[in-house]
Amino acid sequence: MLLGDVIARLTDDTSATEIILDLGDLGLLAKMREAKGNGASIGAYAVWAVRTYADNASVDEWTTLLAAMAASDDPGATCLRRAFAYVMASADAPDAGAADD
Repeated sequence: MLLGDVIARLTDDTSATEIILDLGDLGLLAKMREAKGNGASIGAYAVWAVRTYADNASVDEWTTLLAAMAASDDPGATCLRRAFAYVMASADAPDAGAADD
């Protein structure tokens, strides 16, 4: 499946949870549930995270991502992992309702 198709599926909570679980990191799902705050869905938070990464990652981060994707058996999963890790490490994580915007 193409990365764009995976990202489009993030808007549905069930699909988003499934995609995150498919990354093989249960801790990531737990961290995302905690970080999203009360009221925001996992799907909305995941879409926000990917959008935030796309909008704010540095040129160096993009270069690193492209190299990691080129070396990966699953480039889409590599991209999502990096995007989620980038946002989770950011001090700009949204409050309860901001991910739904």
